[in-house]
Amino acid sequence: MQVIHSIAELRQALAPFDRPAFVPTMGNLHDGHLSLVRHARTLGDVTVTSIFVNRLQFLPHEDFDTYPRTLQADCERLAQVGCDIVFAPAESELYPEPQTFKVQPHPALADMLEGHFRPGFFTGVCTVVMKLFQCVFAQAKGERHAVFGKKDYQQLMVIRQMVRQFALPVTIHGGDIARAPDGLALSSRNSYLSPPERAEAPQLVQALRLLAADVLGGERNLAALERHAEQALAARGWQPDYLTVRRREDLLPPTVADLQPGRLVALGAARLGRTRLIDNWEF
Repeated sequence: MQVIHSIAELRQALAPFDRPAFVPTMGNLHDGHLSLVRHARTLGDVTVTSIFVNRLQFLPHEDFDTYPRTLQADCERLAQVGCDIVFAPAESELYPEPQTFKVQPHPALADMLEGHFRPGFFTGVCTVVMKLFQCVFAQAKGERHAVFGKKDYQQLMVIRQMVRQFALPVTIHGGDIARAPDGLALSSRNSYLSPPERAEAPQLVQALRLLAADVLGGERNLAALERHAEQALAARGWQPDYLTVRRREDLLPPTVADLQPGRLVALGAARLGRTRLIDNWEF
């Protein structure tokens, strides 16, 4: 496995290959990331994982400076699952000058939910992903594949829409959420949780599953269901941003005709102590 820090070296290393498969990450890898890499290995003739903590997607009060950076351990784990190339650029390599040109996603999708509570987040995500795609795929002669996790459900939809609207020759794959035995979605930020918070954390997905069960059971007052779910979490010491039921196709509130199995997703974001967790449950 090669560990590469410059765009020029990356392109040189990729020159012999036709069909790159790419997994972008911010590092501090867990088994969920590794499952995405395993998936990517089935798609192309060379597997690339990037490790880059992207300043553009952090708000001023968020954890950019303290976000865990564990490059050596990440590389060891990636080598064990057969990754071919790790691209770990310095900030000065990917952003050698202020990034004044940015990709602005459509507000109809990007300004709701995560975008509402983290303004500008998806602009930062789209900009770095577009740039990483240029680094990895510029020389590819055949199919180009990129794998993103479904835990960041809205992000996956934003990236798919960006690829479609810019006619990028990249196929986007969604990897299923990896969960701990108690149901907690694996996340790099889980390391921030204290032991009591870690024991409490699965309540987020439990709340989403209960929302889904209530809808499938015939409840139709979604506003009341969502309000009750948020209140129930708050009573346990959480600070919910949202718990909501949306259409899978566009994340808009469902109509009555949409309230049937296979069309919906329950999404939630809530803070437990100082840690903000997100999750979702398709149903």
